Amino acid sequence: MQRFVAFDIGDKRIGVAVSDPFNTYALPSQTYIRKGFSEDIDALIAIAREKGATTIVCGMPVNFDGTPSVQTQKTQKFVDELKSRTQIPVICEDERFTTQMAHETLISEGMRREKRKGYVDALAAANILDGYLSKLKP
Repeated sequence: MQRFVAFDIGDKRIGVAVSDPFNTYALPSQTYIRKGFSEDIDALIAIAREKGATTIVCGMPVNFDGTPSVQTQKTQKFVDELKSRTQIPVICEDERFTTQMAHETLISEGMRREKRKGYVDALAAANILDGYLSKLKP
């Protein structure tokens, strides 16, 4: 049985989401606060194993027009290292607008600005994973 874990990789925080048991939708899980490159890689591998992931989906930031950005390069370096240190397959998914959608969702639910910071990254990871899961549906 497949289980997907998604990461929204940022400079300060990494949002985590997991698929439901039937891979129908994504559930926001947690927000990991970054500590250092190597330690972050180890922590994400541990999270993926803990969640029973058979595939890791990483959000890949690109410009509005789809061209690479500075953040694309940083994320690609992180993804490459993640791939080299785990046997779990790692794939990338376009993450355009996922954080904006997460902010809009939390605002519409009336969440205060200072509280949103703790939830927005995990919700963005869920949006990334939902996008990927929708491609798997027949």
